[in-house]
Amino acid sequence: MTELCDLSATEARRLIGRKAISPRELTESCIRRIEQVNPAVNAMVACDFDTARQVAREQEKAVSRGEALGPLHGLPLGVKDMIDAAGLPTTFGSLSKRDNVPQQDERLVAVLRAAGANVLGKTNVPEWGAGGNSRNAVYGTTGNPFDNTRSAAGSSGGSAAALACGMVPLATGSDTGGSLRNPAAFNGVVGFRPTAGLIPAEKRGCAWLQISTLGPMARSVEDAALMFSVMMGEDARDPLSHVVPGRQMRQPEEFFPLGPCDLAGLRIAATPDFGFAPTELGVAETFQQQLGRFRHLFGAVEQATPDCRGANESFEALRSLMFLTGTRELYQQQPGQVGENVRLNVEEGLRYSATDIARGLDLQTQIHRRWAAFFQEYDFILSPSVTISPRPWTELYPKEINGQATRTYYHWLALAYVTSLAGVPSVSLPVGLDSQGLPFGLQIIGRRGSDAQLLRMAHALEQALAGNPLTARPTPNLLQLQKARPIATMDNFYLPVGQ
Repeated sequence: MTELCDLSATEARRLIGRKAISPRELTESCIRRIEQVNPAVNAMVACDFDTARQVAREQEKAVSRGEALGPLHGLPLGVKDMIDAAGLPTTFGSLSKRDNVPQQDERLVAVLRAAGANVLGKTNVPEWGAGGNSRNAVYGTTGNPFDNTRSAAGSSGGSAAALACGMVPLATGSDTGGSLRNPAAFNGVVGFRPTAGLIPAEKRGCAWLQISTLGPMARSVEDAALMFSVMMGEDARDPLSHVVPGRQMRQPEEFFPLGPCDLAGLRIAATPDFGFAPTELGVAETFQQQLGRFRHLFGAVEQATPDCRGANESFEALRSLMFLTGTRELYQQQPGQVGENVRLNVEEGLRYSATDIARGLDLQTQIHRRWAAFFQEYDFILSPSVTISPRPWTELYPKEINGQATRTYYHWLALAYVTSLAGVPSVSLPVGLDSQGLPFGLQIIGRRGSDAQLLRMAHALEQALAGNPLTARPTPNLLQLQKARPIATMDNFYLPVGQ
């Protein structure tokens, strides 16, 4: 099953510019794919096809008239259901927000539309983005396209599953403890967490904390770089955006098109667990097997890790601070509309003292400085993107890994959240399948501010791995998904709340 919706974003945009395909044809292809396979995975949860068709017709006329076209002209887009897109609900996966329909785009959606993207609908999330399983009481569960009884991860799980299935060529995501990278890994697509501040977020709570950021998701590094070049910018409402009046601080041409990267000149550190993350034995073994297939591409690869002491303690304190800011009042005033993960985070936060938070911030600073020193010796770090292979979505979070109890409901995200604490950019690149026949994600991490170099390196590695079926991006069986039992008919489809 190969349709226009399976084209890469960059190829589709090129063909639209040459008038070889039309925005209308591409949009219709994506809509058909959603209608065919979304019942099996529930990735797209609030769509407005009538408006999307109208926009596509106007975009087609612009092409016919020979107008200047934006870099995303005619490309369908999925928007994570924690980001406002005018006329579509933004529920955050929470019953308290199920009737919330904003009439104005957030900056992120506004700039993507201005560049020509056509919003098809919203993509599913966990309740308030809490945890790595996109399951909520409003829209239910998103299943993994490779096995819809398994998790698509989160919090950008709907975006990742939609991309894997060809429902859209581009989708938005956001990331605190891996919410771009974990679902990318589970679904066999690309998720890019940039250095904080490169993509402004005018509604982000605790805005001075740099552990949360927006980012692009796509099926290739090149597509993610194209999208990122539009998303980046300055905005005075985001204190991390570093706005200087009258001066453009960041140049999109640094990020797209991607320049070459000499992999043979790079010094790489490789680690299956950063010395502390509870990584499944099977995931660690897959990492070493895949690394063995391409380590010869680099100048040097050494088993090494930066010092991550204090990562768990720091992230636990800072994450709870963010949830206290965003959901404490809801938890206290409407406890019957709150699920387990949100409840756990708020209750954890309420137990902390000012001393605990101060220690968390100090530990983060120490981690950042130790990582900065580590990057004086190495150009990039490679690790698995996520500690486990996709598990059944009925398991809200892993309570044990390798027979050992996890510290928190988000402890299994440790491979990703340590890089968030360090303040460095990272990409999750799909690299074949794991021992269970499910997608494996390779995390590629660069030094702070090295986003352009990181994307070039990831793109070069992606191209080198594409010719080998053992390391190329895997794709789900779409014909099988068309015939699959609708996920909404499965037991426990909706997240329980108020328990």
